[in-house]
Amino acid sequence: MKRGLQLLTIFVTMIFSSAYGADSAFVDADNEIARCDKVLRDISSMPDKYVPKELFQKARGLAIFPGVLNIGALLGIELGKGIILRRDQETLRWSNPAFFIFRSGSIGLQLGAQSIDLILLFMDEIGLQRLLEEKLILGADVSVSAGPLGRDTSVDTNLRLKSQILSYSKTKGLFAGLSINSGVIQPDRNTNEAFYGTDVSVQDVLYENKGTQTDNIRTLLETINSITR
Repeated sequence: MKRGLQLLTIFVTMIFSSAYGADSAFVDADNEIARCDKVLRDISSMPDKYVPKELFQKARGLAIFPGVLNIGALLGIELGKGIILRRDQETLRWSNPAFFIFRSGSIGLQLGAQSIDLILLFMDEIGLQRLLEEKLILGADVSVSAGPLGRDTSVDTNLRLKSQILSYSKTKGLFAGLSINSGVIQPDRNTNEAFYGTDVSVQDVLYENKGTQTDNIRTLLETINSITR
C-alpha cells in the first residue's frame, strides 16, 4: 500500500512538473516577442539614423534577434534567439512570428560589443523559403549587406538594394548597418513547439498565418504596421 502511494505521488508530481515546464516555456517565448517589439520601438524612435521606410515597405520578411551574445571571447562565437515574420505580397499583412536561432563568428568582435540587437530585412522570398529547410547560411545561400540608413539615396544604396538581406545592429544606443561575413539561421523547434504546439510548423506560421495570437504578438504587429505605413 505504501509503495503504491509513493508511485502515485511520483506520477502526480511528474504531471504537474511537465505542465509547469510547458507553461514556463510558453511565457518565455511570449516574453521574447515583447523584447523584439522593444527593439523595433527603440530603433524607430531614433531621429537621425533609422531604416528607410521604403525598405520596410519592400521587405518580404523581418528578423529580430535581441541580445545576441558573444559567448566565446577567443573564438568570437555569437549566439542569439529571436523571431522572423513574413509579409504576404498580396494582402500586405505580416504573419505571426516564428522562432529561430542565430549563430555567427564575426559580428561581436567586429563591433567590440558583448551583446547586440540584430535586425534583418529579407528583400526576396529565397531566404524565407530556405528557412523552411534545416538552416539558412548567410553569405552562401543568400547575399547579405549592411543596410542603409536615413534618407541615403546614393549609388551605394542602390547597389546594396541588390542584396537579398539587409542587416542592422543596435548596441549601446547606437544603430547602424552591419556587415555579416557568415552566419546560420535555423528554426528553434523547441520554442516553436512550446508556443504553437507540435502540430504547427514554421511553414504554417509564416505562410498560413496559423497559431494563436497573444497580446504581445498583436502589439508587435501594430509596431511593424506603424513603421511601414
